[in-house]
Amino acid sequence: MLTFNEAQILAWVTPILWAFLRVLALFGTLPVIGQRAVPMRVRVALAFLIALCAQATLPPVAPIPLDSALTFLVVLQQIVIGVSIGFAVRVVFASVEFAGELVGLQMGLNFAGFFDPATGGQTTAVSRFFGVTVSWLFIVTGGHLLVIAGVMQSFQSFPVGPEPFAFVKAAQPHRWGAEVFAIGLWIALPMVAMLLFVNLVMGIAARVAQQLNLFAIGFPITLSVGLVGVLLTLPMMQAPFTMALERMLQHFQ
Repeated sequence: MLTFNEAQILAWVTPILWAFLRVLALFGTLPVIGQRAVPMRVRVALAFLIALCAQATLPPVAPIPLDSALTFLVVLQQIVIGVSIGFAVRVVFASVEFAGELVGLQMGLNFAGFFDPATGGQTTAVSRFFGVTVSWLFIVTGGHLLVIAGVMQSFQSFPVGPEPFAFVKAAQPHRWGAEVFAIGLWIALPMVAMLLFVNLVMGIAARVAQQLNLFAIGFPITLSVGLVGVLLTLPMMQAPFTMALERMLQHFQ
């Protein structure tokens, strides 16, 4: 007759449970997968599958009784780390969209606003285009696999323990907001420099030929040069996006 006790059940369940909670918290805030279009059942099933498949690579965890006060702290730790990893990826996405805001401002396309269903707010045309493009890059280049590998490696750097806020003290995620402006400006700098050069040329032309109606020809020229610049720089967006994603995930390794 097959028999087992409570200690054996905890030894079987708790390793999967902690990984499942951390991955599920990640999927709740992760771009693309965390959108409303992805059903909750799909996220739960995918998180359980990843937690089950990753058991061979995770460090051993001492069984924790599920009815103890320590369980609440451990659950809180998994949620905090999972949400932070998703927030780190969202910082990269926000940086690319911020680069689109800068480019659209120089092109004069920031007058065109759209409703963003992901954030529930308004976004500009170029920013929305950059956001959709980077979402495709995230899937095509294997960014989701890189994030899953990062959350599994986080069990080595931040193992399961009773201190949920030790990770916050070590990684300091409240400082990651500065990365939005640094990475966004880094991505948009070539386009901003090119459009600034176009504006300088038109300014010199307006001083030389004062009869030239700068307001009539300035917007079409700036818009045309901006669209050509976006077309030329779009194939090169993969490198800075991948580097920024790896840089943010290094906080968990």
